[in-house]
Amino acid sequence: MLLEAQESDETVVFTTTAASVQIQVEPVGRWFEAYLKRRSRNASASFQELEEEQESSEESEDEEFQLEEYPMLRTLDPKDWKNQDHYSVLGLPHLRYKATQKQIKAAHKSIVLKHHPDKRKAAGEQIVEGDNDYFTCITKAMETLSDPVKRRAFDSVDPTFDNSVPSKNEGKDNFWDVYSPVFERNARWSSKKHVPKLGTMESSFEDVDNFYSFWYNFDSWREFSYLDEEEKEKAECRDERRWIEKQNRAARAQRKKEEMNRLRTLVDTAYSNDPRIKKFKDDEKARKESEKKAKVEAKKREQEEKERARQAELEAARLVKEKEDEEAKQVAQLAKKEKEIQKKAFKKERQKLRTTCKNWNYFADNESESVKMMEEVEKLCDRLELTSLQSLNEILALGSKDDSKMAVDKQVKEVNAQLQKEKEAEVQMRQSARSAEQASAAGGAGGKSWSEEDLQLLIKAVNLFPAGTNARWEVIANYMNLHSTSGIKRTAKDVINKAKNLQRLDPVQKDDINRKAFEKFKKEHACVAPTIDNAVPSERFDDGNAASWTTEEQKLLEQSLKTYPVSTPERWEKIAAAVPGRSKKDCMKRYKELVEMVKAKKAAQDVAGKSKK
Repeated sequence: MLLEAQESDETVVFTTTAASVQIQVEPVGRWFEAYLKRRSRNASASFQELEEEQESSEESEDEEFQLEEYPMLRTLDPKDWKNQDHYSVLGLPHLRYKATQKQIKAAHKSIVLKHHPDKRKAAGEQIVEGDNDYFTCITKAMETLSDPVKRRAFDSVDPTFDNSVPSKNEGKDNFWDVYSPVFERNARWSSKKHVPKLGTMESSFEDVDNFYSFWYNFDSWREFSYLDEEEKEKAECRDERRWIEKQNRAARAQRKKEEMNRLRTLVDTAYSNDPRIKKFKDDEKARKESEKKAKVEAKKREQEEKERARQAELEAARLVKEKEDEEAKQVAQLAKKEKEIQKKAFKKERQKLRTTCKNWNYFADNESESVKMMEEVEKLCDRLELTSLQSLNEILALGSKDDSKMAVDKQVKEVNAQLQKEKEAEVQMRQSARSAEQASAAGGAGGKSWSEEDLQLLIKAVNLFPAGTNARWEVIANYMNLHSTSGIKRTAKDVINKAKNLQRLDPVQKDDINRKAFEKFKKEHACVAPTIDNAVPSERFDDGNAASWTTEEQKLLEQSLKTYPVSTPERWEKIAAAVPGRSKKDCMKRYKELVEMVKAKKAAQDVAGKSKK
């Protein structure tokens, strides 16, 4: 125990300790062998000590194990040795696949010392000659279990192994009691050493997921070559050996497939009955529901916040608008008051001017001059500003009659001069607008002049193709290009600009253009020339004085054309009889006019459609 330092004691450093140095030491001898073993297996020294303890415990178990005599040993048929239980023959039914090679050799040695034919013969027992003695079964059992490959083949078809799989109803109430021994029993077929356990109800989600992932990807070493029906060594030739091998491979693959289906059924049934899976699913569902609910609530809160913000903005905007309206209302009231004040002042000054001029008899000597001056005074009342009226009234109130007359005449001259200037400016503006309109019309038409004939043709086309016609202005432009004699090609833009210019014309100009168009129409239709288009094979006619067709007559004509088709004999006589007041010639002429109109309209629409494409 260290002594307690006194207050008078001092601490003195005599020397410092040296720094630690790392030294590499290489193992030799049996330690080197153990080091290589650990490195190859990636194991620690403590793990190796555990393995050595396990090996020592196995050796102690080898020394302590007990043999169990097989009661049916003497009754075995040597020819049917393949169907016997080799572990029972050697007295190891309680160890089976867990038996070590030392135990198997010791058991075989003990059985041989007891059942060897020489021993039994020396004891006076009757011995069967050849391979028919039951001792052959002991030999076959030793050959099978001493060879690792043959032993694994026999262990794969261990007759005592339970291949059954619990049904869905068996594990509902007691899942752990039913499925734990089944998984432990089937774990012996795993190629991997560390097989996860089924666990308990308190196992975590990771443990349960690892367990089912392991079994869904289970790697089984179990193979079924021991059950081969044919032995290729007994084949007489190579082809027969190949055939036997092919048959054996097919049988092994089929059994392997059935084994994997059995394990998959086991895992699927356990997964469907596992209460932990149901619990995890319920927890996951509850978590998703809570997240969904939280999202809905968050979205609801966000919408409420937005709604509150919007309402606040609307309220603020309403208050601002009310304030602006109130200010505008006040400004309007002030302006109205000022306007009324100014109006009253104007009225007062005008009345004062009229009274003064009336008192001076409008500065005239006769009635005509008085009336003329009265008009001039009214003109002054309408044109002068308030300040001018006030100044004029002051002069009239203070001055004599002559001074007053001079002041009034001066104001009249100024007002008349101003009116004259305004009239001249208006006339000049009208002329400028008209010239600009003419220039724009010429520019819109691409510099192409419009003759009276083209204008009349445009009016006719506009009436022929009313609003609603597909590609109306293209159709009108193509119609004009087909029927115009000027040779100028018009576009849809030119037609639209000219139509707008015609709409802006004065009514008198419009009436003049329409009158000229009607006169031309009457000239063209006064006498229909006998051409091929309007000729009838049986007769020719010329009737320029036919009355226009009414709507009722048109309907009767169209109905008659449908009633009497082309194949009807004396068709036109029957059609004329069906239209009262119309002759055969009238009906035929009207029909040809309708046909020409339809053809022209259709041709114009076809040309417009092609140009549009």
